[in-house]
Amino acid sequence: MGLDYGSVTVGVAISDAIGLTAQPVEVIKRKSENKLRQTLARIEELASEYGVERIVLGYPKNMNNSEGERAQRTKEFMEKLIARTGLEVVLWDERLSTVSAMNVLKEGGVRREDRKTYVDKIAASIILQGYLDSMDGQE
Repeated sequence: MGLDYGSVTVGVAISDAIGLTAQPVEVIKRKSENKLRQTLARIEELASEYGVERIVLGYPKNMNNSEGERAQRTKEFMEKLIARTGLEVVLWDERLSTVSAMNVLKEGGVRREDRKTYVDKIAASIILQGYLDSMDGQE
């Protein structure tokens, strides 16, 4: 499972059964950044439904490779994910994943006002696909 963790949304993607491709699944929305209980519950439901063994969590490093406030919040979210699901969580560099997702949507002809609806789950699939590609037969 790939996650693109944002301040009020979490994009979710799932890999196919053999771990070759990532598909976008949904965007989980919450009322505010600190309201995570329902978000974590939904991730747990999806993990169970899809038989997830590992979560790949997008890690928002700065372009100069430093870690800022978003990276710290992501690490805190990772700890909550581990406690809630009991699954291994891998942090994955997500720099430019949202930009790439926007480009995919633009090239796909999705109207500008509709892109916001899809961008987080597309970004999650880009994060997960990057991880899957890096594993290429290593497991």
